[in-house]
Amino acid sequence: MAHFTRRQFLGTSLTASGAMLTLGPRPSFGKVLGANDRVRVAIAGLHGRGRAHMAELAKMKDVEIVYLIDPDERTYAEAVKYVKDIAGNTPQTVKDVKTVLDDDSIDAITVATPNHWHSLMTIWACQAGKDVYVEKPCSHNVHEGRIAVETARKYDRIVQHGTQSRSDNRWARITAAARSGTYGPLRVARGLCYKRRGSIGFKKPATPPAELDFNLWLGPAPDQPYHENLVHYNWHWFWDTGNGDIGNQGVHQFDIARWGIKDGTLPTKVISLGGRFGYEDQGETANTQLTICDFGETKLIFEVRGLVASNTITDMFHFDDGTIRDDGKFYKKGSDTGEPIVDVDYHMGPGDGNFGNFIAAVKSRKKEDLNAEILEGHYSSALGHLANVSYRLGKQVPFNKNTEIFGNDEAASETMAAMLDHLRTENNLQLDDMNYQLGRLLTIDPVTETCIDDDEANQLLTREYRNGFEVPTEVV
Repeated sequence: MAHFTRRQFLGTSLTASGAMLTLGPRPSFGKVLGANDRVRVAIAGLHGRGRAHMAELAKMKDVEIVYLIDPDERTYAEAVKYVKDIAGNTPQTVKDVKTVLDDDSIDAITVATPNHWHSLMTIWACQAGKDVYVEKPCSHNVHEGRIAVETARKYDRIVQHGTQSRSDNRWARITAAARSGTYGPLRVARGLCYKRRGSIGFKKPATPPAELDFNLWLGPAPDQPYHENLVHYNWHWFWDTGNGDIGNQGVHQFDIARWGIKDGTLPTKVISLGGRFGYEDQGETANTQLTICDFGETKLIFEVRGLVASNTITDMFHFDDGTIRDDGKFYKKGSDTGEPIVDVDYHMGPGDGNFGNFIAAVKSRKKEDLNAEILEGHYSSALGHLANVSYRLGKQVPFNKNTEIFGNDEAASETMAAMLDHLRTENNLQLDDMNYQLGRLLTIDPVTETCIDDDEANQLLTREYRNGFEVPTEVV
C-alpha cells in the first residue's frame, strides 16, 4: 500500500459501502439551555466508572439524572438507590440506549460502558442531538475515534472525554511549562502506569444470567460465548472488548505526556514490546509493555507494569538540563532538590472538575470551554491503539537475544533495561528461558491517521462489526 488518504483506506461513502449509521440522520439541534436550566442526563454503564458518573452528577443542583442504562438488570437496584439517596429523584432504568435516544427531553448522555461501546454510543447520541461525556478511551480503535470526532463536528455537539487530568490545574501548569520552551527542547515525555493486575484465571463458556442481555452487551464486538471473565470488569484484558491497561489507566498518562508536547497530535513512528508475564490465565493483553512514540524532537516513552507490589501512576518531562516532575518542580541533573516551575499562561474552562466543566459547556454551547474535548481524547486514545497494533503484529523474541532494538536511543535503552530488571529482580522471572513480544515498527501519517505501506497494520485500525452495531466508515 503506497500512501492512503482516510477515504481511500476506509472505503467510499456510507451508502456505497453499506455501513449505514444504524439510527440514520437525526436533528443536530437540542434545547437551548439557559444558565439556570437543569441539564437532563442519562448514564450508560452502571458498573465501575458509572458509579463515579452518578456520584459527580447527582450532587449537581443544575443536573437531573433521568435514566440509568445497562444491559444487566442486576445493576439497577443499587444504582437507583445511590442516585435517590444523593439527588432525591428516582431515575428510570432501561437496557437499550436507543430508548433514551428517542426521548427529546434528554440533553446529554454519559458513557461508562466497556470500551467497545464507547464510540458507537457517542456517535448515536450526537446524531440524536445529545451532548456526550464519554469515558476513556473514547474508542476501541483509531478509526472509531476519528468518526466520533467528525460526528460531533457534523451535529455540533459538546463531547467531553473522561481524561480528568485535563481539568486539574496542577497538570495544566506542568504541561504548559513543559511545552513552553523555557527549559529548552523537550527530549522525553514519560508516562508510567505501574498498577498491580493479578491473574484472572480461566472461566468456561456458560449460559448468560437471565438478567443480562448478552447480545446487547456485546454490541459492536464479535459474536462469542459468554463467560464470567467478560462481565463486569475483566473485559479489559481481551482484544475484542478492551485494550489492556495501556488503553485503560494508561490513557490518562498518555494524555498528560502528549499534552506536554508542543503541537503533539500523533507520532510518526511507534514501536511497542512486552508480554503477559508471571502467570498463565485467560487474558490476552500485555501486563508488561514498553512503547516508544516518535514525535520528532520529542520521544514519548510509556511503560505498563502489572507485576508490582504498589501502584505508581505518573508523568514526567525530561530536558537536556533536568526534569519536571509531578510535584510541579524542575530538578536539575544531579540534584535532588527541585525549584518551582515557571508560571506559564494556560487555558482552563469553566466548571468544577471534568463533569462540572462538561455541564458548563453544555450550557454555553462552546466546545472551546471543554478541557478534554473529543479531539484531544481521540489523539490520546489513538496512542494506546497504535501501541497495541505494533505489539499484536510483533514476533516472539528470546530475552537472551541481543536485538539492538533502540539503536543509540539512550533513554529507550535505559527504560528497556529497567523493565528487564523489574521482571528479573522484583518478580524472580528466569528471563533466559523466556520470550517477549517484539512489536513491529509502524510508520504513521499523522494527517491521514494511517500506517504507511502496511496493510496488516491498517486493518487493525478498524474492525468488522456485527449487523446493527456498525461504526460507519465515514460521516456523510
